[in-house]
Formats: sequence, C-alpha cells, structure tokens
Amino acid sequence: MNSSPPLARRSNTLSSSLGLGEKLFASSEERKFAVAIENGLAEVETGLLAEMSFTDDIADVTSRYLLEAGGKRVRPTLTLLTAQLGRGNSDEVIKAAEAVEITHLASLYHDDVMDEAQLRRGVPSAQTVWGNSVAILTGDLLFARASKIIASLGDRGLELQAETFERLCLGQLHETIGPKEGDDPIAHYLQVLADKTGSLISLAAVLGVIFSNAPESFQAPVHDFGERVGVAFQLIDDIIDLSAETEQTGKIAGTDLRAGVPTLPLLFLRRAAETDAAAARLLARIELDAAAGSEADADFALAVAELRDHDVTRATLTEARRWADDAVAALEPLPSGPVKKALTKFAEAIVERSA
Repeated sequence: MNSSPPLARRSNTLSSSLGLGEKLFASSEERKFAVAIENGLAEVETGLLAEMSFTDDIADVTSRYLLEAGGKRVRPTLTLLTAQLGRGNSDEVIKAAEAVEITHLASLYHDDVMDEAQLRRGVPSAQTVWGNSVAILTGDLLFARASKIIASLGDRGLELQAETFERLCLGQLHETIGPKEGDDPIAHYLQVLADKTGSLISLAAVLGVIFSNAPESFQAPVHDFGERVGVAFQLIDDIIDLSAETEQTGKIAGTDLRAGVPTLPLLFLRRAAETDAAAARLLARIELDAAAGSEADADFALAVAELRDHDVTRATLTEARRWADDAVAALEPLPSGPVKKALTKFAEAIVERSA
C-alpha cells in the first residue's frame, strides 16, 4: 500500500482550499479549533488509504486511483466542522467522514462513465484508463466499502446513508431522463442538484452532529445548510466547466456540455434564446459543435468561451450566491462561536472557488 500523500497534495490545506486559516481565527480557542480540523483531516486521509485497499491487485489499484489524484476533501471537512458542536473528533466521527468521502469517490467513477469525461482531477478518468466496466465495478466496490464502514457505526448512520444513496441514484436518473412535459427545466435541474450533490454534503454535516453527540436540535440546521451549500457548490462547478484553465480545474472546458449534461448557464441560455436572436445563435453553435465531436473542437472552444462571458453565466453566479446565502441563514439556530463562523466562511469560500 502506498504511503499517505503529502498534505498539500491531499487537500491543499484547510486554509487554502476552504479559507479557514489563521486570518479567520484570532483567539487561542479558535486556533485550537482550526488545528483540530487539520488533525482530523490527517486522520481521515490515513483511514481512507487503509479502507480503500483491497487484496485483489486490480481493485487495489483502481479504487485508489481518484483518491490519490487529489481533491479538497470538502465532505469530510464538513463532518469534522459540525462535530465540533459536540465532542469533536471521536473515532466514530472520523469513520463517518471516511464513509462519506468514499461514497463521493464512488459516485465520481460512475459519473465519469455516464458523462464520458476524459479527465478527472487532472488525470485521465478511470474509464479512459481501464474501460467502462472496470470503472463501474470500482464505483460499486467503493459504495460497498462505504456501506460497510457506516454500518459499523449503527442503524441511524446506515439508514441515513441508504437514504442518501437512493437520492444520488434518483438525481442521476432524473438528470439522464430530463424534465417531464410541463416541468420547468430550471426547477427540475435545481432538484437534481439537491439530490446528486446537496444530499451527500448534507449527510456529511448531519453525521458530524450525530457521532459527536451534539444536541439533536442542531441536526436540522446543518442538514439544511449542507443541502443548500451543496447546490451552490454544483452551480459553481457549472461555471468551472466553462473554464479554459484545464490544469487548474482538472477538466477540459465544456466537458459537461460536450456530454449533453445540462448546466445552469446552458438552461439560462435556452430560456434567453426564446426571445434573443444572439442567444439563439450561440445555443445553436454549442449544440451543433457538441454533436460534431472532435471534428469541431476549435469551434466548440470558441462557443464555450462566448458562453463563459455571457450574461447567463453571471446569472448562474448570482444564483449560486443566493443558495450560499440561504445556507448561511439556515445556521441561525446554532450557537455563536468558531463552528458557526467556520461554516459561514465555508459557504463563502464555495462560491469564490475557481477549481
């Protein structure tokens, strides 16, 4: 088994990835809080490497492929943050954080197959390296391993994890099928995001409360916070999908558009195209070039760049900030202190990120 990757590669540190560094925490108590999160993340990383090791040689390599490619560890960070509302980094909290991150990683293997993505976290996607079947089965293995971990923590965690897994699948199904006749495409899409992304981030927050034995009354606020900040997170991903900074984002610009995955900038553009001739022309170019595949790469890149600079992308950023603001509002019942302060900064950092 490989040794633990350096902290900088693992999460780019808590400070740089989520804006929760020394400038945020002035008092000695708050600095101790930040250190607790960093130490918890180090424990989670060690646990992830152990839990994602398999005796089968192929499974051992494929399962750790995306883990070792990097990532910010947003979900385990959130579990650790909310755990500070109770007893802090207990063994159960660390295990819950590991289970949530493994569930997330499993979903990436499946998403990349369905989206035909070529890159993930700056490396070739798993199905590009090993093919669709191996990628899908690796995702299945990781879902099974996450379930095994969470089952060791008791019925409540297992029930919540199962409910979240159901929502992940339904979200993907509804995204694949698309809105029914008469549905508002934008409302449909936002519900897909709540299911596919918000549900798992919400689970991460709630598990931190449960397994730190924090007051039960804190579960609803952090649940709502997690779901709303998850939607904001994905809306920013929609904008990042248009970025030409492949080295920074780990994705080729327009990956989702090329795969036919709806994003909010595209949905806003479709709505604008109903009354705006310029928007209609841009929409037609994007759809034509996406369908043409590699033969239209240069034209597609130009269309993506135009969409990136369009008003609909600025409107998407505004929508992401609205969801982040609503997430912060959900925290009102929590006591003042470093946890509430950090969660607020967490929401703000989500909408300011560029990768």
